[in-house]
Amino acid sequence: MNGSSNKKKISTILILAAILVMPGFLYYLLQDQGKNRYRPLPIFGPKVVSSTFHSVRGKQIPDTIYHIVDDFSLTNQVGDTVTLNSWKGKVVVLNLFYSKVNSDGSKLALKAMHQFNELYQKNDMVHLASISIDDKDNTNDLADFAKTWSAESKKWDILKGDTSDVRKLVKNSLLLDAVNQSTPNERKFIYSNKIVLLDTKHRIRGFYEASNKEALSKLDDEIKVQIAEELRNIKDGR
Repeated sequence: MNGSSNKKKISTILILAAILVMPGFLYYLLQDQGKNRYRPLPIFGPKVVSSTFHSVRGKQIPDTIYHIVDDFSLTNQVGDTVTLNSWKGKVVVLNLFYSKVNSDGSKLALKAMHQFNELYQKNDMVHLASISIDDKDNTNDLADFAKTWSAESKKWDILKGDTSDVRKLVKNSLLLDAVNQSTPNERKFIYSNKIVLLDTKHRIRGFYEASNKEALSKLDDEIKVQIAEELRNIKDGR
């Protein structure tokens, strides 16, 4: 009897240990009547209820119109024009940067982006983008910056644009903050150090503080979750 009890205790301990060492990604996976399902990521930003409906198990459910990133036209490190259509079918990991500063926060964000660039280099569904908040940057500045961080445009766009275009994109679409506090004697910007995750419909699925290791680990997990969602949508014809 004692032997059986001890074996049961050991089995319980092993199961608990296995759960504890599993990747955070598994937190999102659920078992529902033998089917593999996952917990979809939230959709951020303002939303409105549509006048149209969809049916779920015979019940009419009103559709929701979610906030999406508006189209834009920016220039990348090789001089190409980049728009939302350039990222068609891509899950996008995006951040803001200021090429003339090497603060700890800026370094951490770019280091994180570099790591994601390495991690997802062979995954065509994932694309990275970094947007300069300094309208003084030119294509050569972006090219030098891209070289420093091994950013090739086919995988990681280093972008610039007119002040008004970038401000509109950052504030109204990405829901981030970026303020120009420059003086005649000094160029100075205060901007969000968060990394943003966009789905293939250009909706915001997450914000992640670049200086927080747990947040970056969560981002890695949630990129995988979003890929799973996109693949499932393709399979279901959505």
